[in-house]
Amino acid sequence: MRNPNLLLMPFLLLAVLVFAAAHGQAPGPGTHSRLPGGANPQPEAANHPDWPGTDAHAPNAEAKAPESTCATCHLSQAKSQPLTPMGQAMVLPGNNPVLQAHPLLTFKRGAYTYTVTEAANKITYSVSDGTKSIAVPVRWSMGVGAQTWVLERDGKLYESLVSYYPAITGLDVTTGDEVIKPKTVEEALGRPVNQNEAKSCFGCHSSNSLVDGRLSFERVQPGLNCEHCHEGALAHAADADQGSFESVPPRLRSLSSEGMSHFCGQCHRTWDMVVRSHWHGPANARFQPYRLANSRCFDGTDPRISCVACHDPHQDVVRGTAFYDSKCLACHAPGLAAVPGKSPEPTGTTAATTVPRVGVPGLGAVGTAREEARSCPVAKSDCASCHMPKVTLPSGGGHLVFTDHDIRIARAGDPYPF
Repeated sequence: MRNPNLLLMPFLLLAVLVFAAAHGQAPGPGTHSRLPGGANPQPEAANHPDWPGTDAHAPNAEAKAPESTCATCHLSQAKSQPLTPMGQAMVLPGNNPVLQAHPLLTFKRGAYTYTVTEAANKITYSVSDGTKSIAVPVRWSMGVGAQTWVLERDGKLYESLVSYYPAITGLDVTTGDEVIKPKTVEEALGRPVNQNEAKSCFGCHSSNSLVDGRLSFERVQPGLNCEHCHEGALAHAADADQGSFESVPPRLRSLSSEGMSHFCGQCHRTWDMVVRSHWHGPANARFQPYRLANSRCFDGTDPRISCVACHDPHQDVVRGTAFYDSKCLACHAPGLAAVPGKSPEPTGTTAATTVPRVGVPGLGAVGTAREEARSCPVAKSDCASCHMPKVTLPSGGGHLVFTDHDIRIARAGDPYPF
């Protein structure tokens, strides 16, 4: 098990590599992959022996199997997953509920006026300084709530300089782009997106976007489908049609908590990626795998702290904090039974587990360390409301709020733990 606090030690930071600037985030301004300071690394390659791959990195992404084929055996997941934020991470014109509900949006920033319109299943994004105007069609909308648009003009891609935020039911500057001060209408249109960034952006918001390592707009399918996370699902579905069930994709639930954080972190950002890129401050509350790894209770071998212990990626995110009480009490309750691979729990007010200790300088020899998960003396409900505080991003006009996954005793007035 890695101790994330120890990895922050200076001796390790001396060895980090600089990530190449690349992309946008997973999901619209707040879910899209735009990162602080404009540094947007490409998601890490899924070549770790414990990570099943995703089509974002597949060398030859083919057309996906019909979702109805997956639904033959996995009906519940196939029906609910397309309705999740990941299933709708990208939407196309004619199927954009945000702009269908708000067909005319305007915003003025300095000398420039922005207009986004939706009519007859076509979306147009325009900017004007009162003398000159540029209008381009929108082909790709990133995010189903907060939404950013990828624009194409003269063969080049741009991230729209303004985005839609549901908190204000309108437009404001795209998160991370506040530092851009355009001097011309062309510069005001949007932030140029290079090919590496585009591949990462489409790789985390769509399916089938890469063929032989190159973007293929002809094959792009909006949102994340089965094959995107379950590599081999397409072949498995085809085999199942023939009565063969031997080509079952790797079961993601078999990943350790550490492995799952790396897998999800390909788009949601891993601990290593955030540390190496020096992304500090409240803006990194968006990067849940990083924040979770900073938690004192994070144990990369304990399934109770895995991403999927709390979140079913086939279901919409549950917003109410009470839903997660049982997840918290799986560790923080007296008299807990042992989990597989763990020592029996003692009775009383402390739930303790014996976990492997990695031989890291400062920790001593390889052995075991007693990690205690104490019962909360204050309450047994709405745990997350106290221990996972809400964080308002300082950028993007303060319109985006994230739940901090650094689980801790959070006191009013405490500085944000980087």
